[in-house]
Amino acid sequence: MTGTLTIAGLGPGSDALVTPEVSAALAAATDVLGYAPYVARVRLRPGLTLHPSDNREELQRASEALRLAAEGGQVVVVSSGDPGVFAMASAVFEALEQAPQWRELPIRVLPGITAMLAAAARAGAPLGHDFCAINLSDNLKPWAVIEKRLRLAAEADFAIAMYNPRSASRPEGFGRALALLKEAGCGERLVIFARAISAADERIETVTLNDATPEMADMRTLVIVGNSQTRRVGRWVYAPRQVR
Repeated sequence: MTGTLTIAGLGPGSDALVTPEVSAALAAATDVLGYAPYVARVRLRPGLTLHPSDNREELQRASEALRLAAEGGQVVVVSSGDPGVFAMASAVFEALEQAPQWRELPIRVLPGITAMLAAAARAGAPLGHDFCAINLSDNLKPWAVIEKRLRLAAEADFAIAMYNPRSASRPEGFGRALALLKEAGCGERLVIFARAISAADERIETVTLNDATPEMADMRTLVIVGNSQTRRVGRWVYAPRQVR
């Protein structure tokens, strides 16, 4: 097979946070596939075909990328952030598992800066000790699983990075998550709302969980709930390295 498939992370939004390795892959690509807003970040040029698609078409997109690469294309599948964090890398390997005829394709996964890490850097160091990441979307898993993981993360005193907190189609989920964490005794923990990190309309707000409301987040917001020892120093928020 002469084609290749690269799964690349575009970072949180700014071109300055796209890695040189990803930029080189895009410069060599014949085809770029991804969710339409992410594909729109790739500059069209002669010899490049863009294939935007809907956000709920991950497996179809992955299968199409494998097919194009098998036909000789230099194919790049793009995600925001890192492609291995709630993104397209898993979808590609899931499609590959169902298509053994393409398992010898040269495939690379190129990391990117996640929204979680970009948001933490803007705020200070809220992920400076043990932490976890939980996707609040129930499109691909039951809400009961999300609740269980939130409850156990709170009990274990992890800082929690929450992806996809609140969409127009499921506005109630984030409120339920906040209520669960309050019931778990996390009301005094600091919560960082980081919206559109590295974009022109970037906004960061830090409050206690008791003062957090569902309306403070949307799908462009990454929410970080600190652990029990997370504190402020001036305008910064950080998690101490030593656990007492």
